[in-house]
Amino acid sequence: MAPNAPSESPIMTVLEADVPADRWSELAELYRKAGERLPSQMLHAFLVQSSTERSRWRGISIWRSRAALEEYRSSVQTPAGIAMFQAVGAQPMVTLWDVDAALSASPIA
Repeated sequence: MAPNAPSESPIMTVLEADVPADRWSELAELYRKAGERLPSQMLHAFLVQSSTERSRWRGISIWRSRAALEEYRSSVQTPAGIAMFQAVGAQPMVTLWDVDAALSASPIA
């Protein structure tokens, strides 16, 4: 099977920031609420907390394609994930990753 062209392949965004301990539950609640209305361009979203550096959080989103991500970005003033981190006093660093392969033993909860 030929690999997908880069514009057609899924892309992952990773937002990473240190979040004050007294705002952790607020960040988690913002993500839960956002999960009720994911943008149609997004496939999956995860909020993860470091097991060793407890103040370090990441918001990880898998988008249908780079074009889908750009479509979403152009439709909002501030992307929701960035706004959530900012709402709890954190400024996330944003990185983009091309998804080369995806595996799953079962559906992601």
